Amino acid sequence: QVQLVESGGGLVQAGGSLRLSCAASGSFLNINFMGWYRQAPGNQREWVATITSAGNTGYTNAAKGRFAISMDSAKNAVYLQMNNLKPEDTAVYFCHASVVVTPATTIKYSRDYWGQGTQVTVSS
Repeated sequence: QVQLVESGGGLVQAGGSLRLSCAASGSFLNINFMGWYRQAPGNQREWVATITSAGNTGYTNAAKGRFAISMDSAKNAVYLQMNNLKPEDTAVYFCHASVVVTPATTIKYSRDYWGQGTQVTVSS
């Protein structure tokens, strides 16, 4: 089993910054990629940013230029630095990881895991 534990959410004024952290633990061989999604009240969960184990990154248009995703492979952790926050960034932010698991010696496949979510609230 794999666990993702997030931290770093909170309440901030518009224009402020927050840094989200997510650490993966448990039984897995390696990480394919990790990322962040968010879900605002009444909306579907949407993708925010992703980083691969090779360091390649991708961002939704709303995050480009304001958010920065990074990974510490030694700690199996991913971070999301969010700057110039806006009220529309208010949401529950979820960490996502695609990892390789090996339930048996000859069996290996990728599986997705999610964190429990951390609330980010941006006041105007």
